[in-house]
Amino acid sequence: MPTTFPAPAKIQQDSQITLTKQSLPATLYTAEQVRQLDASAINDHGIPGIYLMKRAGRAAFNVLQAHFFQKKGFQTDGPQAEQVIVFCGGGNNAGDGYIVAGLAAQRRIPVTVFYLADPQGLSGDAKLAYEFSCREGVITQEYVAGQPVPAESVIVDALLGIGVSGTLRSEYRAAVESINASGAPVLALDVPSGLCADTGAAECAVKADATITFVGVKQGLLTGRAPALTGSLYFSDLSIPEEVYSAQEVSVQRLELSGLLQQLPERDGDAHKGDFGHVMVIGGELGYAGAAAMAGEAAARMGAGLTSVATRPEHVAAIVARRPEIMVTGVPSGQQLQPLLEQPSVLVLGPGLGKTPWSDQMLQQAAATELPIVLDADGLNLLAEGRVLPDAYRDNWVLTPHPGEAARLLKCTTAEIQQDRFAAAKRLQKTYGGCVLLKGAGTVIAGSDGSLCLANVGNPGMASGGMGDVLSGVIGGLLAQGLELTLAVQLAVCLHGEAADLAAADGGQRGLLAADLMPYLRFVLNGEVA
Repeated sequence: MPTTFPAPAKIQQDSQITLTKQSLPATLYTAEQVRQLDASAINDHGIPGIYLMKRAGRAAFNVLQAHFFQKKGFQTDGPQAEQVIVFCGGGNNAGDGYIVAGLAAQRRIPVTVFYLADPQGLSGDAKLAYEFSCREGVITQEYVAGQPVPAESVIVDALLGIGVSGTLRSEYRAAVESINASGAPVLALDVPSGLCADTGAAECAVKADATITFVGVKQGLLTGRAPALTGSLYFSDLSIPEEVYSAQEVSVQRLELSGLLQQLPERDGDAHKGDFGHVMVIGGELGYAGAAAMAGEAAARMGAGLTSVATRPEHVAAIVARRPEIMVTGVPSGQQLQPLLEQPSVLVLGPGLGKTPWSDQMLQQAAATELPIVLDADGLNLLAEGRVLPDAYRDNWVLTPHPGEAARLLKCTTAEIQQDRFAAAKRLQKTYGGCVLLKGAGTVIAGSDGSLCLANVGNPGMASGGMGDVLSGVIGGLLAQGLELTLAVQLAVCLHGEAADLAAADGGQRGLLAADLMPYLRFVLNGEVA
């Protein structure tokens, strides 16, 4: 006899939904870990799998109503009614889709299921979900490759979920391409089909307007290609008991600014500039004074007691004019830099450094000290070439590569880095030591303490020159004040991203410049707008 469902009201009460960046859980999981959580809830805590599937379907249907029908103003009845089209595959993700279809039919919303796997071949909970949709009168039909999808639809993607492994089969690829070509809004269930839940990599994937993920937030939903594919990200824990989560290892920790700011020590009433360190920025080859200037200003805005810049003599006047609080010294060679290195407590090396003999000398002199170093930009490229620092490894430096620089450091392609950003960050940390910050959408931080964190901060407006220079200065300014290496990097990334979000909110993402972040960094650091 088929398992009966709980009453809809009970399911709705059980399905908790939270929304996007600020309210997502801080714990991230791999797909396999989520499967283990799901299995534990069923086997160890006696929750029938069909109950979880029904809760998932209810949570997804709530998002469908709130995000698409109510928010977008789509019609659900009358002659102009839009229809819901649910694309279903052959696993539990399809079961969630059949539940959504059945709930839509209950509300008299026109709904059709396009299936790629014959529902007669479904088993277990997915089969029960299909039977539920049939009882509600849902129309199901086989999807034929190339079949157009009406633009006046809302599409629910229940094709694959976390079940992606390797390249999509031809029929699934055709369905994904048809969904994307339709122009219709899309709600993805658990994970946009084609996106790897573990890495965020995608060769061919659904581009969703919203995604609701279940049980645990998959680490791949927040990095790599995912930010371009998930749309607004919702989460439902399906009311799984807390004991299930406490017994499961966490794969990656998601960073939150508020908690990190609380670890910034208060300043004593009798504090003076000597208490807060001295950051020296080394960079600014001919024609690149701006990079060193912005890094220096960012360090100062973080509260460093003193900030100095060692640069080409030709740039001294320009940097002083921009920010008179910064001490600027012209150093025509490494020999002139050497005595200056007795003064700072932290070095930021790389902004505008270039790849010239002068650049080599700057890196060589800085690396000869035992000072903490933030290595960025061409400092990383020189490191990758291995001429100045062969077999380099330090416990007290921070490497801040973007994917291209990371590829050069690991002797691979940028595509290989983006294929698994978590693995790349861990490999960089193991190879070079210290703390590694792999920049990009969904910044990944491999800590000197072995931790792996992700910061889903910032916005596409940050894709402009100089953003990395500002970030390196922010890190240096926090290190100068005595923060532990990994904590300083984590806080810096979140401050930088929050400042960029505020700047974009004020003036838009297009045309956002790195220097536009400066006024916001100070306020975010002081908790004014966090």
